[in-house]
Amino acid sequence: RDTAALVLMDPRTCQELEVLFEHPHYDVASISYSERRQKLLSACCVGHKGVIRHYFDAEEEAIRARLTPRFAGYEFGTADWDRSERKRLIYSANDRTRGRYTFYDADTDRLEPVAELAPWLDERAMAAMHPVTYTTRDGLTIEAYLTLPAGLTPDTARRVPVVVHPHGGPWARDTWGYNPEVQFLANRGYAVFQMNFRASTGYGRRFNEAGFKQWGRAMQDDITDGVRWLVGKGIADPTRVAIYGASYGGYAALAG
Repeated sequence: RDTAALVLMDPRTCQELEVLFEHPHYDVASISYSERRQKLLSACCVGHKGVIRHYFDAEEEAIRARLTPRFAGYEFGTADWDRSERKRLIYSANDRTRGRYTFYDADTDRLEPVAELAPWLDERAMAAMHPVTYTTRDGLTIEAYLTLPAGLTPDTARRVPVVVHPHGGPWARDTWGYNPEVQFLANRGYAVFQMNFRASTGYGRRFNEAGFKQWGRAMQDDITDGVRWLVGKGIADPTRVAIYGASYGGYAALAG
């Protein structure tokens, strides 16, 4: 198969008995399991914006349905729970905050604030991270993130100076969420462009293997094609484009 799937397997024969969950575009990244009930609760993929969840347990799905409107605009999940699995520590965050912890009692449906991770940061002053996609010269779809100075959107931004920020690895990926380096640059008037070039993880085997022996070649073209896409949209000032990164991102910066 292409994308990593969750399957039921006979460990004596290694025979695959049943596909429990798979996604056509993303690898299965994690599962949630109840020790108390000895039951699989859910499986998750990391999507372009947030986590994609598939539930096997109606009770767990109902708890999330109750919480979802109360955490509107945030990604959230259970960070930990007690042995009853009814009292939980909920972590919630988005692209403009480092997040917070909230206590939740599933029996009384009560939420109680516990801690803000960075209370000195004003979420309203932070820049939004916009999920975008573009197509490479050889027809590959790339998922990317464009963070613009506060007050600008992809529709209103025109000829903004851009810092291209390729991720490390390269067997890793960028995800939607708070990034202090990105916020620092956006606060000073730069657009920040992050892309999951070929070889990035989470998108299946074919996408990952497309990067084999392509360091500084097709992988670098993916970065260049993203910048050309920004220029073509009128968002980027073609005379003011910088690139920086660490790990593989440093290699890509040197190649760029």
